[in-house]
Amino acid sequence: MKKQTLIAMALTALLAGCDSGAQLDPQKQTGPNPELPEAKNFFMPPMQVPEGVPWKQGEMPKVAQGLKIEKIAENLKHPRQVLTLPNGDVLVAEANGPAKPTTRPKQLIMGIVQKASGKGGEGGNRITLLRNVNGKWEQHTFIENLFSPFGMQLIGNTLYVANADSLVKFPYQEGETEIRTPPQLVTDLPGGPINHHWTKSLVASPDGSKLYVGIGSNSNITENGIGAEYHRAAVLEVDAATGASRLYATGLRNPTGLQWEPQSNRLWAIVNERDEIGSDLVPDYMTAVQENGFYGWPYSYFGQHVDTRAQPQRPDLVAKAIKPDYALSSHVAPLGLLFYQADNMPQYRGGAFVSEHGSWNRTPLNGYQVVWVKFENGKPVGMPQPVVTGFLTDDQKQVRGLPVGLAADRQGGLLIADDAGNTVWRVSAK
Repeated sequence: MKKQTLIAMALTALLAGCDSGAQLDPQKQTGPNPELPEAKNFFMPPMQVPEGVPWKQGEMPKVAQGLKIEKIAENLKHPRQVLTLPNGDVLVAEANGPAKPTTRPKQLIMGIVQKASGKGGEGGNRITLLRNVNGKWEQHTFIENLFSPFGMQLIGNTLYVANADSLVKFPYQEGETEIRTPPQLVTDLPGGPINHHWTKSLVASPDGSKLYVGIGSNSNITENGIGAEYHRAAVLEVDAATGASRLYATGLRNPTGLQWEPQSNRLWAIVNERDEIGSDLVPDYMTAVQENGFYGWPYSYFGQHVDTRAQPQRPDLVAKAIKPDYALSSHVAPLGLLFYQADNMPQYRGGAFVSEHGSWNRTPLNGYQVVWVKFENGKPVGMPQPVVTGFLTDDQKQVRGLPVGLAADRQGGLLIADDAGNTVWRVSAK
């Protein structure tokens, strides 16, 4: 057993004693009105760290009845996001976070935890192109020397890529298998030496004139100072032609996925909420994003529930905090969002797939799956339905993979970027 795994297990045993674990069934924390228990305070949150173990030959995730799953790419370096191009090619952004300072014990512990659970290791800092040729998927190195890329969008003949500190663009020609042209800067994005939540999600407006960038906070709860949060915990609107930008919505701790809901044509986000106040707090969520809306972080959560750790308090902002539309339960860490509109799996058409990267700060663990949420009249209804599972072993001791980015391919298959498994999976009708 690797040294970092042993250290992580020891830390888990030590810190698990600080909390009795989750008291609520995740279903009670799902939907528009989740149960929210009293907050607790910890120097470090309770932890349960599964050991990261690669997929064995022939192993793969489990899928819901009527579906099948296949591996279409492997040996990648932390695949994060997937984007289907008009000709059917698929782009895969490969990255891990930039190096961070470890000046505090918490930062050191977090680094150990990430490595032990398969989240550590070098990222590709590149985009790989997948091409289906007679049923066999080829892999081509498409763009290299990026800086922790995450979001990707194609507008006309221009490919936009959201690095950890910048939004850049490349000329794109349909059918090409590599781009050697240097990137052109569109606008800088919040980065810096800490860059706590480094992923920058990205979606274009339906007319292609604007780009919306999800930017996470630079801390859990402003422990790095409010000055480090400039233009963070927000969705930024960027003019695609000029690069001019403005804050579109704020108070969203870490908006890791952005998509347009097809019935209402409203912008939706999945959001990772704050830590260190208990296994049952705070539920991650998905919500429609209102222009100029404020969603609470750091001063409150799920509406007007005050977080006393944020100082000085801002009751004026708490009074304006918008309650999210739909809780996904606590610490599932949603990282991928897709409103499915294809016909291959008609039972899922019109709803939203959400990938749950999985918890480490909750006992028992939560997430580690891809779920589907039904939508009616532009709003989520009912409970999430597990669609792709098996990333976490039944005894919760080992994790094989971690689902992140989602996309539909041209045939309507669901593509899943498996971060820890260094794989891209494809789910389709049986």
